[in-house]
Amino acid sequence: MRPAVLLPEVSRQILPLAQSVAAILFALACAGAGTTAMAHTPEPINPGTSVVQTPLDEAGAQDDAAQTASGVPASQVAGVVGASALQATADANDFTTRQKALDARTAENNYLYAVKQHDCYSTFFVNHCLDKARDAKREVGAQIRKEQLALDDEQRLQHAQQRDQQAAIKSAQYASEAPQRAANEKASEESFAEKQRQNALSEAQRTAEAPQRAANQADYDRKQADYQKKLADAAARGVQDAKEREDKAERFAAKQRDAAEHQTEVQSRQKEAAVKQQQRAQQEAADQAHQEQLKQNNSSNSNRSKPGPDSNLGRRRQ
Repeated sequence: MRPAVLLPEVSRQILPLAQSVAAILFALACAGAGTTAMAHTPEPINPGTSVVQTPLDEAGAQDDAAQTASGVPASQVAGVVGASALQATADANDFTTRQKALDARTAENNYLYAVKQHDCYSTFFVNHCLDKARDAKREVGAQIRKEQLALDDEQRLQHAQQRDQQAAIKSAQYASEAPQRAANEKASEESFAEKQRQNALSEAQRTAEAPQRAANQADYDRKQADYQKKLADAAARGVQDAKEREDKAERFAAKQRDAAEHQTEVQSRQKEAAVKQQQRAQQEAADQAHQEQLKQNNSSNSNRSKPGPDSNLGRRRQ
């Protein structure tokens, strides 16, 4: 038996927990009641509504082809899909409601156990009271666990059924699309055959044009050879012309040098001639001056001697 002095302390610790559990239970109960009140039966989906997105101009043709090939109208497949989706939504809502109820019962069981546990500490046989409260909790918990396992089994079964339904729907949808696939494959085969025919025609045309292409290639090669030969000749002429220009430049430079030397020689000769002419002029001037001097001397001598006529006659005879 626990001491009585601990009862107020334990009560203070358990009471907030019990209040929290009570608040959670009340909120879950309100949520379940609101969900139940707001639930309504959804409107059925139009069986003619298709779940496959197709162009408007191809929808009728695909529906007719699907009905002819598989024996199942496309509208019926679409209706099955819509009904399956609706049923799955309803089942999911039902499972959610039942799961919330089980969660609420679990919370309520825990709350009641906490309350009984709290009340047991105010009794004389505390342990016995706690054992009874624990047994009651376990009994309720076992029932809840049993229902939880059953709910889980139902959910797994429902999921398996949904998978089977989805597989059947896909199979039916695949069968309904078989004519369209066959038409697409036929169109692809025809397109491939047309491309093959075009390739064969192109190959035959290339084969027929092969001689002309060879002649064009030979003509092109000949023109390229002529062009290369002209380039080589032009390069050789350029070298020859450059050499001739260099020779002409050298000859011109030699002529320029010869002309300069000749000009220098002419100028030197002209200078020498000028010097000689000046010297001759000076010599002539000196000779003339000397002759004049001689004439003057002779004239003065003749005036002094003054010979007679006979003497002059004798001299002329001599």
